[in-house]
Amino acid sequence: MVFSFLWLIVFFMYHKTLPGHSWAVNNFLMTGPKAYLTYASSVQVGAQSGIEECKHQFAWDRWNCPESALQLSTHKGLRSATKETSFVHAISAAGVMYTLTRNCSLGDLDNCGCDNSRNGKIGGRGWLWGGCSDNVDFGEKISKLYVDALETGQDSRAAVNLHNNEAGRLAVKATMKRICRCHGMSDSCTIQTCWMQLSDFREIGNYLKIKHDQAQKLEFDKRMRAGNSADNRGAIADTFNTISQTELIYLEDSPDYCSKNVTLGLHGTEGRECVQHGDSLSQWEKRSCRRLCNECGLRVEERRTEMVSSCNCKFHWCCRVKCDNCSQVTVKYVCARRQGSNGHHRRRIRVPK
Repeated sequence: MVFSFLWLIVFFMYHKTLPGHSWAVNNFLMTGPKAYLTYASSVQVGAQSGIEECKHQFAWDRWNCPESALQLSTHKGLRSATKETSFVHAISAAGVMYTLTRNCSLGDLDNCGCDNSRNGKIGGRGWLWGGCSDNVDFGEKISKLYVDALETGQDSRAAVNLHNNEAGRLAVKATMKRICRCHGMSDSCTIQTCWMQLSDFREIGNYLKIKHDQAQKLEFDKRMRAGNSADNRGAIADTFNTISQTELIYLEDSPDYCSKNVTLGLHGTEGRECVQHGDSLSQWEKRSCRRLCNECGLRVEERRTEMVSSCNCKFHWCCRVKCDNCSQVTVKYVCARRQGSNGHHRRRIRVPK
């Protein structure tokens, strides 16, 4: 299931390269299997990086980017349009664009390289455009071509998904950094040359997580949600005109992620691990036990595991190695049902507010 989205993208890529299909990319025409071979690896890697970032961003949330969430297409009845699926669409589109852009700038793709379109022009006081700017326009174009091709519907859900795809791509641009190099006698920095560079993908994930928390809900009646008539499409377009392209949007309230729901592919929070102690933990991580366990009607259970291994080994002449047996206890905290449970080294933990 994890790779269902990856293979779905590859399927559409192959479909686009069948005889009779061709399209212009970056001022040249690419047809047939060459296009598939050129971009397939980058698109797969980009989609996978989006999935991994999703799992990182929601690791301590009740919804933790399960495999069931990774089907992006609305075909075959997969019609969810919650806040969480808005993030999946955005981070996946961003991951594909990011990888294509990076590989383009590195020269890994044919007929593609740095964006030098502004080189030599004055960028601001004391600096000029120069160097190798990452070619985000190329990455954006190819990402649209493949990721948006997964969305074949014309109703409000399809429009929402396409909007969130675009918001993900705009996040890549919004988080880019200007990098500069000084020039002049004895490093006087009389003038600088600067170029635009992709930020770390983690920064894009952090940016989109904030957008997820601030996502806006659209209100449509059921007839308008499902309809494909010209009137409905016009009403949908009017609604979208009032919303910034950088914002994530959704149609449906999220289900109860505390409880297991086989139909929706939700596992619930029972058995989930949480964290309580650690100097480098954020407040969100420190409150994970309360959020995942207590607020879902579960208790926090401490589980201790003892590991015995060889240690303090010494070589004795001749020829023997003597080691001590050292034990190490690891402690985990998991969400468990409130009724008592049997087993050694388990006790209930009170979680501070």
